[in-house]
Amino acid sequence: MEFTFYKYQGTGNDFVLIDNRQQFFPKNNTKLVRQLCDRKFGIGADGLILLELHPTANFSMVYYNADGNLSSMCGNGGRCIAHFAKQLGIIKTNATFEAVDGLHQATIKGNTISLKMNDVNKVYIDEDHSFVHTGSPHHVQLVSGLDTYNVFAEGKSIRNARYGKEGANINFVESNGNDIFSVRTYERGVEDETLSCGTGVTAVALALYETGLTSTNEVTLKTPGGMLQVTFDKTATGYKNIWLIGPAKQVYKGIWSDE
Repeated sequence: MEFTFYKYQGTGNDFVLIDNRQQFFPKNNTKLVRQLCDRKFGIGADGLILLELHPTANFSMVYYNADGNLSSMCGNGGRCIAHFAKQLGIIKTNATFEAVDGLHQATIKGNTISLKMNDVNKVYIDEDHSFVHTGSPHHVQLVSGLDTYNVFAEGKSIRNARYGKEGANINFVESNGNDIFSVRTYERGVEDETLSCGTGVTAVALALYETGLTSTNEVTLKTPGGMLQVTFDKTATGYKNIWLIGPAKQVYKGIWSDE
């Protein structure tokens, strides 16, 4: 089997993207997906994304975690696939596409991609953390000394002990002042810390607003892979007009061959 692939990254969250409009990719082959995402024996990525035809929208997004399994919504992946669609000539500056959690809109200005996320009706507040579902499930927890915090060990422990087999993504947050917050995330499916998580920083922004730790609806999130912005409108029933804004870039393209 031989096909063209594209490597993308959005604030260090990296993906293998494949134009699957001709339906050639073996979508049930979890072993192949794992191999493509393997950083030693494959291309290396946090996930794999297929761009496919859609009957009414510009395209469909099919997202796999690095473990080879289909997964929930990926915000940075959604921004990358919008950029990819423009590179393929499918769109110009605006896109509507379907992901696993429904329809999304995106706008492209150079390498800055703004992705509209689904409305969030509830932010769950607990004694030591918040929980928000932003297309993927997210645990949000404030910590001190984030730069040296053991995100892998603590994230893995919370992901398994609190959330069981299905799991959740675990976000650790520290304030930098002036409505800028640092975020590090342990992602399920990758089962490791990633340099950035789009649905994660979206969850963090909403949790910070809900708990009164920020009073602005334009929050800047600093991840190890770069800066992202989340904007939103608070309503009587939750949050709407949620946008995840940041860079996305094609790193390279290549040919995959099983031979």
